[in-house]
Order: sequence, then C-alpha cells, then structure tokens
Amino acid sequence: MTRFTVRTVSRRPAAALFDAALDLGLHTASQARSGERVVRGPASGQLGLGDEVTWRARHLGLWWTMTATVTEFERPTRFVDEQVRGPFSSFRHEHRFEEHESGTSMTDTIEFTAPLGVPGRAVAALVLRPYLRRLIARRGEFLAHG
Repeated sequence: MTRFTVRTVSRRPAAALFDAALDLGLHTASQARSGERVVRGPASGQLGLGDEVTWRARHLGLWWTMTATVTEFERPTRFVDEQVRGPFSSFRHEHRFEEHESGTSMTDTIEFTAPLGVPGRAVAALVLRPYLRRLIARRGEFLAHG
C-alpha cells in the first residue's frame, strides 16, 4: 500500500472548507486540467454520507474512470471517500479539517494499492504517488483560496 499526506492551510473556517471539499462543481473546477467530469451519480450540489459518484478524467495521457462513495462523514471535521470501482486495487482518501486562530488546516491522506503486484508497486512509487500528490496539492490550494 502507498500512503501520503498533503496539508493545506486556509483562512476559511473549517465548515466552509469542509463544504467546499464536498461540492461537485468546485471539484470539477479544481480538476479542469484533466477534464474531470461526473458520468454517473449526482452532477451538482454537495456529496453526503453514502453518496456514490463516477468520475471520468484524463490523467497521465490516459482516460480513467473511478467510482467512489463517501463512507465516513463527521461535519465539519472529517470525511472519507473510497473507490468502489476503478483502476486501483484500493483507494481511500481521508479529509481532515482543523480550525485554529488564523484559519483551517486541511489534511488529505491518500492510501492506495496499485494493481499488478510488483510492477504495480514500482509504478505507484515512481509515477502515481508523485502525480497524485501534485494533483491533491493543487486541489487543496484551489479550495483553500478559491
């Protein structure tokens, strides 16, 4: 399993940042570079516990489709989404929001397992982990300052 964490600091209150992270329109806007769009599930509004959405996007020159479900939800401090169908053997994204005097820290923790055993682990370490880290960091900055 591959794991990494990205921390973003924002002046926004935790509840506002939490809501922004679940907003489908903001998610799509934050991923405009990859042409990410909803192909099944709610296309607008905010996700909540149990909601399932299928995304299609172009990453690393390939088209990817992934279906994720919000599996844990504790507004405004934490939620988790997990892949139920898609390119990974497993994919879990935990979002944590901690309010402090000057704003909010948003911490994204990604855990994933690439398919294909040893070759998949090599691709995860050399390509997927750095790519996903940059992707999550850009999304965090978009939400924090958007």
